[in-house]
Amino acid sequence: MGKLGKKARKFAKKNLQSVLRDRRKKKALFKKRYSSKNGQSNVEDKAKLIHDSNGRNTEVEAFDDSPLDAPFMENESDVVADSSDSDGYLSEDISCEDETDSEPGKFLEGASSDLNGICDRCTSELMAQNRKIQEDLAVQKKKLERLKRKDPSFSKFLERYKEDIEALQNGDVSSEEDETSDRGRDSVTEDNQGKSTGKVLTISAISSWCRLVKEEQKKAAFVCVLNAYRAACRYGAESIGLRFQNAETFCSLVMSVLSEADNIFRGLLGLSSSSYKKEAILKLKDTPQWVDVKPLMKSYLRSTLSLLDQVTDSDVLAFALTRFKVSLPFFAAFPYLLQRLIKTTVHLWATGGGMLASASFSIVRDVASLFTTDCFDNCLAKAFVAYLAQSRATEIVNNKHLQFLRNSLVDLCSLDAQKSLPKATASVRQLSKILHWALRSKKKEALKRICSWEYANCINLWVGFIAANIQDYDLQPLFFTMVQLINGVVGLFPGPRYFPLRLNCIQWLNDLSNSTGVFIPIASFVLDVLEYKIVREGGKPGPALSFQSVVKLPKNCLKSQMFQDECIKSAIEQLSSHFLQWSYHISFPELATVPLIRLKKFYETKTKESLHRAIKHLIEQVEKNVDFVKRKRDEVAFSPNDHQSVEAFLQFEKSSLSSPFIQYYRSVLEKAALRVSHKNEKISLSRLEKSKRKREQPVENAANGGLINGSGHKDLDAVSGTKKRVKRRALEA
Repeated sequence: MGKLGKKARKFAKKNLQSVLRDRRKKKALFKKRYSSKNGQSNVEDKAKLIHDSNGRNTEVEAFDDSPLDAPFMENESDVVADSSDSDGYLSEDISCEDETDSEPGKFLEGASSDLNGICDRCTSELMAQNRKIQEDLAVQKKKLERLKRKDPSFSKFLERYKEDIEALQNGDVSSEEDETSDRGRDSVTEDNQGKSTGKVLTISAISSWCRLVKEEQKKAAFVCVLNAYRAACRYGAESIGLRFQNAETFCSLVMSVLSEADNIFRGLLGLSSSSYKKEAILKLKDTPQWVDVKPLMKSYLRSTLSLLDQVTDSDVLAFALTRFKVSLPFFAAFPYLLQRLIKTTVHLWATGGGMLASASFSIVRDVASLFTTDCFDNCLAKAFVAYLAQSRATEIVNNKHLQFLRNSLVDLCSLDAQKSLPKATASVRQLSKILHWALRSKKKEALKRICSWEYANCINLWVGFIAANIQDYDLQPLFFTMVQLINGVVGLFPGPRYFPLRLNCIQWLNDLSNSTGVFIPIASFVLDVLEYKIVREGGKPGPALSFQSVVKLPKNCLKSQMFQDECIKSAIEQLSSHFLQWSYHISFPELATVPLIRLKKFYETKTKESLHRAIKHLIEQVEKNVDFVKRKRDEVAFSPNDHQSVEAFLQFEKSSLSSPFIQYYRSVLEKAALRVSHKNEKISLSRLEKSKRKREQPVENAANGGLINGSGHKDLDAVSGTKKRVKRRALEA
């Protein structure tokens, strides 16, 4: 075999497997030797490179891309594990000391590990312990049988109380209820897995227990009720040795316990309505009453928390939370259950809606205000993390719910503004770092980080916090930082695709100005949106747009008439809000001079009747207010240096709320609300049509002879086969 040519040798070096295998071995060997010899020098070189960098090279500079909820992560404590080994089941042999003929293992056979997370090892230990207890009880039972044979009087004593004990355990205290209980015991069948058996709870048994608890204060009956309630709360999640006759029995038990448990516990502890506070609960922890009531209360609280984790119906959850709210002082004795309550209610607040979200936040707010500082920090941290988690979406579907979350979180922060201020400052500092990084680097990931609902809703939250508390607390540094931050975001995105984010920034500046009374120049930002020339009038209508649900518009919307109409109407709303705040100020004529000139110039370029009329109406109202302020200003005798008189200018007219410009602004808000509702209906209809078309697409694909696959593209195999058949027929012809 002759020598290979140049091209063949080149091909062999690049593609032969043996060559590639040898190359990989040598590369790994050299890499290992180099790393072992020069590892220390590489570290020193990297440290020197970082030290020599002066921060001007943005490509080398690394940014700590921490999440926006990082300032709150350190206070978000996990649920403290329950130190108790109990599974929540209460022993039912406390009603009588001579209750020796009962069956103590009847309920324990069906009990399993609690939902709190007892590991498999602990479960096996508990099962072994239960088996040992049952063996000991069997031995004791045999001894009792021998004792009954030896002592007939003792046998008569047991028979006398046997019926009463069975009636109490089965919830039957009359002869008719005994018959019902017998039928219930006869109907006991095997478990779904065939592993355990359980007795059937009937509505008569539940009613009997509840009557004994209310009327006679029977503690043993209350234990039976709590055990049945525990089984109901874990129904479907664990294999419990109790079953319910029907849904009515289940609902009756849950409703009765949620409605009456708090009153029963207060009666057992001797607490009145006035002394029902967490301090009173903590004082009772050293009393004998507390020793008896503690396991009952703990079982009730744990079972209800399990119910909140299991139930999915919003109405049931809202009712349970409303009734559970009155039992909050009991959690002072169970810190681990309190942490679990915070986690559960925050989740329901963030993911629920309507009454469920309101009831959940009511509990979170009460926990933050009633308990320690650590509880307040934990509630605030978990609520902030949940709020940002709901904001991580490209398009907000339920803007009303997100606004409710924002208002609720502002209310929670306002409970203790001094404690919330450091967290707010740290969060705003994190936002500023991201903006500074974007302004210097202009990187795509930095711009994407800012143009997101997570970033926007974080700004919206702290704007609301400043607006709600700046009159009572010293928030001036945070206020000025926030104004600079919003101005930086406006300047970073001047393009038309970012007009929704720009208009949101203008709204935030308006809110800050209204709450503080500080003038913030935003007219130029609004007029830039108003004057942006994109498409000539009379273009395509385009799809329905909602600036409240997006922060960045798609490119195909920019040339539509709907986009231009939305920009103009939104700009008129923001400009009207800005003028309304300063409509009674002595310098309003000078403030409105430049905006009026630009509005009139823009008015001359518009020919569409609806936009033409809206702009003209705004110009007329501003000019009327300018003339009104000028007339009043000519009548005064003080100089502009008299700041007290300047601040008191037209305050009486401002308090009357009957000026023409206020009436005009109310009409603008009403039209905006109607436009938003009409637009949301259109968007929802378009979404339904898109989902319908997606469902119908596979049917159409199947009808196309297999030339279109499931993803909407041509099936290449089918197309090539068709071409071959056509060629073959042409050759045969």
